[in-house]
Amino acid sequence: MKPVSEAVHVVLPLPLDQPYTYLVPDDLRSEVAVGCRVLVPFGPRRLTGLVVASAPPEAQAGYTLKPLLDVLDEEPAFTDEMLRLTRWIADYYVCGWGEVIKAALPSGTDVESRYLVRRTDRRPDGQPVPPKARAVLSHLERHGETPLGTLRQQGLGMALLRRLERDGLIHLEARLRRPRVRVKREKHVRFAPAFRSKGAAGDLRVQLRGTRQVAVVETLAGFMLEGIPEPRLADVLDRAAAAAPTVHRLVEKGILELVEREVLRTPLGDLPAPDGPPQVHTLHLAQQTALDHIRAAVEAGRFEAFLLHGVTGSGKTEVYIAALKAVLARGRTGIILVPEIALTPQTVQRFRVHFGDRIAVLHSRMSLGERYDAWRHLRRGRFDVVIGPRSAVLAPLSNLGLVVVDEEHEPSYKQFDPAPRYHARDVAVMRAHLNDAVCVLGSATPSLESYTNARRGKYTLLPMPVRVPVPGHDAAPLPRIDVVDLVLERKKHRLEGALSEALCTAVERRLERREQVILLQNRRGYAPVIECHGCGWSPMCPDCSVTLTYHKDKRLLRCHYCGRTRKLPPACPRCHEPDLSQLGTGTQRVEEELAARFPQARILRMDFDTTGHKNAHHRLLDRFGRGEADILLGTQMVAKGLDFGRVTLVGVINADTGMLLPDFRAEERTFQLLTQVAGRAGRAGLRGEVILQTRNPGHPVLRYALTHDYAGFAEAVLPDRQVLGYPPFTRIVGIVFRGPDAAAVEAYARQWTAVLRGHADGLTILGPEPAFIGRVKRHYRYHTILKIPRNRPAADTRLLLRRTLAEAPAPPRGGHLAIDIDPVGLF
Repeated sequence: MKPVSEAVHVVLPLPLDQPYTYLVPDDLRSEVAVGCRVLVPFGPRRLTGLVVASAPPEAQAGYTLKPLLDVLDEEPAFTDEMLRLTRWIADYYVCGWGEVIKAALPSGTDVESRYLVRRTDRRPDGQPVPPKARAVLSHLERHGETPLGTLRQQGLGMALLRRLERDGLIHLEARLRRPRVRVKREKHVRFAPAFRSKGAAGDLRVQLRGTRQVAVVETLAGFMLEGIPEPRLADVLDRAAAAAPTVHRLVEKGILELVEREVLRTPLGDLPAPDGPPQVHTLHLAQQTALDHIRAAVEAGRFEAFLLHGVTGSGKTEVYIAALKAVLARGRTGIILVPEIALTPQTVQRFRVHFGDRIAVLHSRMSLGERYDAWRHLRRGRFDVVIGPRSAVLAPLSNLGLVVVDEEHEPSYKQFDPAPRYHARDVAVMRAHLNDAVCVLGSATPSLESYTNARRGKYTLLPMPVRVPVPGHDAAPLPRIDVVDLVLERKKHRLEGALSEALCTAVERRLERREQVILLQNRRGYAPVIECHGCGWSPMCPDCSVTLTYHKDKRLLRCHYCGRTRKLPPACPRCHEPDLSQLGTGTQRVEEELAARFPQARILRMDFDTTGHKNAHHRLLDRFGRGEADILLGTQMVAKGLDFGRVTLVGVINADTGMLLPDFRAEERTFQLLTQVAGRAGRAGLRGEVILQTRNPGHPVLRYALTHDYAGFAEAVLPDRQVLGYPPFTRIVGIVFRGPDAAAVEAYARQWTAVLRGHADGLTILGPEPAFIGRVKRHYRYHTILKIPRNRPAADTRLLLRRTLAEAPAPPRGGHLAIDIDPVGLF
């Protein structure tokens, strides 16, 4: 532990751009170290903060410092490397250092005070009570003691609550809330030292009279013969059909001992053990060449960033595994990032075959306890490898040697709300740099930013242009892609639903050959729009400026932005017309059409509605992988990284979804999605086919997707980006203003942007303008876009934005401001 001085700088989990200085009491001096979490007073509250440095004497002069209240860690929670990384994230993404530290710590571990509100015995003295005050009093009488945050969420301000407290009608109390998660322990049982010999159990049978006691002793002896000297108490009781008092009596007699052991909570227990030893793969030339470059950097112990540009099925994962073996052989550790939770189980299984129990998993679907245990054991060095989506880049690994970002182009690597709004790909590159480690960015369709970085020499380009040969076959060719013109099909009366005749015929052939099909429809629900045939009425979300999507399974209308639901009305509420048209196609409607057209087919649907439960992704993909389904239908999650040898047909129900959005990346996203989903077909020895249904068959995106021509697409798009001043030729900052009052939000956006323009030194500023979706969750939204030349230092941008934040007016009541550096979407 690094010793500290009489005072320390502490960062708090708040959107603040500064640490605070606290006095270290004498009785805590030996326990405090840089990187430890501490409990501190902050105004009337108590918060968990992190010690980031000792405070020099000049920082203490002239101040009466408040003392630390407690030290929460026996060993530092953060290493110096993690402090440097989180400081960089805070600076680059213009947010509070404490917000980054909070994101890097496991949820549920903080200690803080929270206000609770309770009703007093006093009643209003005959004076009229305003409606909002009546609402507070009524709520407290119905529900009893209530957290302050619950009342604030109902739009009840602090001024009203303080007034009620002054009138003696309510009482606000700050109460310390302990951590919501802690170490889990279980009781285990073992023989006392005097009874651990081989014949001891037999001797005890003679000495013990109770049949239950004998059963417990014999059961424990049986566990010892199985090589389990300290089984769980619950397992012993279950096998012996005994109760806990029986064991306690044996403990009192000195025959048995009870011990507590920590339980490691892990999602890996839900996955089957890997089948047998790992297969030995002979790398083909492009794989070996890429691996040789990566190994050279690993063995030299130097930072280098690689762009592994390999077509779908080219064997990128085998390169990752071989590179990780080289890193672990040198005593270093590795992080493997995947873009979707859906890919985590499949990726974990492939790595477990090679690395066994050296792997930990981190993702948001894990329980608080599972994430806490994974984080603690990673920090202690029990695991050498961590696999997971975006947040795994902040895992507390020491001596990091490799960071892999698979499918690096995916927008899911970007965090938006809450802060920090970081991009895991860019954080991965920086973390590798801070550790003299290697970073590998892998994709068949790299982001144009990464592709340009490789062309400029910032990254080393490692091309893998052909698929890997499979046992008994040459390298599988990329699948043939056919385009179906939906407009023409409808004119020829060959299209009644979502599935064209060409696609249906192709599906039927696969079903006959017992091959598998993946279908992509990138909209969930049944019908995106409900419209009255008589007057044109459509149900809108009352909280968001979007139409409600119809979900037929529950006959519900649902908002996909705020989650609000309502029943489908039997008739139009405006003109009472009973004919409500269901427009558009979601995954539920496609599933219904497939079931009607192919009643013998076994269909799995994979979208947000079917994967909401823990391990739902794994169960669906596992069933499909075992051949228990013929057709996997889903949203974009079925397009990413899945590897099933019997999939020979991929169909895209509507290739236009997303292509015409008002975003400069819309075409790039569409090309990536179509190319990625096409790559799921024909990955083994069976020839693959892809059918794209579209209303824009001549669109350039489709022309390049047809030939899997990434380079041609990039060369066509990049000149337009340069002329318009968009990434990768500039950096973009998105500033989003939102609040419940439209006029106030607009005025605030204009005032804030005016201050920004006053300091922008000729930079291009667009807006403020209403966002494409102008209202979400009752908040109106405006945005401003700032374009920055690539050669301008990031520190200048940070100072510009910090200065604007300091000088611009505060947000209106209920309003919020979000600064998004390098946003992935502008609509």
